[in-house]
Amino acid sequence: MPTTAPHRYLAPVVLPADPSDVSDVSGPSRSVLRDAAVDVGADGRITYCGPAATAPGLPRDTPRTRLTGILVPGLVNAHAHSPMTLLRGLGGDLPLLRWLQEAIWPAEARMTPADAGTGMLLGCVEMLRYGVTTSAEMYAHAEQVAGAALRAGSRVLLAPAYFDRPGGDWRGDIDAVSRWIDADGLRFGPGDRIELCYGPHSTYTLPPDALRVTAEEAARRGALVHIHVAETLAEDTATRERYGSVPQLLKQTGLLDGRLLAAHAVHLSDDDIATLAAAGTGVAHCPGSNAKLASGTARLSALRAAGVPVGLGTDGPASNDDLDLWEEARLAMMFARLAAADPMALRAEEAFLLATSAGAAALGRTDIGTLREGAWADLVHVSVDGPHFTAGLDVPDSHLFANLMWAAGSGAVTDVWVAGERVVADGEPTKVDREEAQRAASEATARII
Repeated sequence: MPTTAPHRYLAPVVLPADPSDVSDVSGPSRSVLRDAAVDVGADGRITYCGPAATAPGLPRDTPRTRLTGILVPGLVNAHAHSPMTLLRGLGGDLPLLRWLQEAIWPAEARMTPADAGTGMLLGCVEMLRYGVTTSAEMYAHAEQVAGAALRAGSRVLLAPAYFDRPGGDWRGDIDAVSRWIDADGLRFGPGDRIELCYGPHSTYTLPPDALRVTAEEAARRGALVHIHVAETLAEDTATRERYGSVPQLLKQTGLLDGRLLAAHAVHLSDDDIATLAAAGTGVAHCPGSNAKLASGTARLSALRAAGVPVGLGTDGPASNDDLDLWEEARLAMMFARLAAADPMALRAEEAFLLATSAGAAALGRTDIGTLREGAWADLVHVSVDGPHFTAGLDVPDSHLFANLMWAAGSGAVTDVWVAGERVVADGEPTKVDREEAQRAASEATARII
């Protein structure tokens, strides 16, 4: 069923985020299109992205929108727990395991399914206003989380989380995900906005049998498995002593044989990185959350050099404490440069790709995070009417990316489309009353906290 009407968007600059088009620093980037057009078909997918002068002819009555800034793909948040908008600031000065055990898990036990939906709705509103159109979510109460995403117009890869702890039933949780996929399909909703995944929390909260069953069920359905990997030194040390390392345990249980997203991946040896690269495992790099919780910093340069698909994740808004992927890109650049003592370790254009098409690749997707023919029309308009672009747009490509990634960021986002549907206009969501979403979240937080 069509999700939108055909439309042409014209902009002085379009950044398609084609990962094959990263320039050598000495030359112009092929991934910057000047005076360009992006055409969206009735199915919500892109039919053309290129110079306006060579755009195909369209029926005379096809709407055309001329934008004044930069048009980029919707950003991809590769790891999030967005319903935790209700828990912002809780246990904010604790290390990860104490933060989980003493603050977060007790509060989450008091959350109702409706609360999770309320928190997710506010998270979607926040992300969409920042230009984040896709998030890989791991959380409980998955039906309510999916409903909130559909209500806001967001795109999510949804992994219902499961654990082995008192009151938990990981076998039943795995069966529930399998039944849901079998009933509704791997992807569903307008513009395929929902993709279902498996969400084993981690190797330290589940037995190896749970990981093996997950691997088998996911393989039967071609589903992504989303799991926390080697996030803390304590987790790494304990698992390394017993199984060789967290990646080795993932390999032994069959999880590396299928689609796998490893969140955090902080404490990895060279051999671990080679193991993930050989398996094609994606990694969600979460520099902000890992720094706040003092968990460490992932070896981003080594992961990328080995060919591991790496995207950026915010983690939960209670451990970050926001859902701003532009900020994660800046942190990624700073930490990579500090680690290597090299300002070229991660350039602005490369960080832009981490937030877009590389993030999609980490999720095993090629139809999001890029403005290519056939991809979903998830579009973000970045305004240049502000102090971030004092030099204007007629600057070298490297200067343009520097202004975009270092200076502008989320505050310059004005309009957002998902599958061709406008979900943010002039900075405000079109499908949700933002103030009402904030009020509902405040009421839920008061009951939980």
